Amino acid sequence: MILALLLAAGTPAAPVLTIDGPGRTPLVLDSAALAKLPQTTVSRTDHGKSVRCTGVPLPALLTRAGLPQGEALRGAALATGILVVARDGYRVLFSLGELDGSLGKAEAVLASNCNGQPLDSTAGPLRLIVGGDIRAARSVRQVTRLTVVRP
Repeated sequence: MILALLLAAGTPAAPVLTIDGPGRTPLVLDSAALAKLPQTTVSRTDHGKSVRCTGVPLPALLTRAGLPQGEALRGAALATGILVVARDGYRVLFSLGELDGSLGKAEAVLASNCNGQPLDSTAGPLRLIVGGDIRAARSVRQVTRLTVVRP
């Protein structure tokens, strides 16, 4: 259904997300691969407007990329960061620990639609929404890449 809506809206039929980092083989996901991952909905207020967005929880993407989660997230892995990169170069950094549900509370979702509609070209095709943030500064529009960074 999302793919049909994307085609009807004239946006790319297969948005691509790359997860990479030094020493890692890049993982490239298209819209079909993203649709097969767990989906969740997060709500927040953007510039005074209520927004309800659906997409893949960021921890599910990180697990798909082979990064440690839960009990396996300890020691040196806690120094790992995830750099979220937008098409226009906007970047936001998260620690792996703050994204893990057993340690942090960041409700980060890589959304493909908001308020029941596919994202338009100014926001999508993918947008990172962080539900618990007071300001939307980390809700990155036009996400194209997640880069794993380590000190």
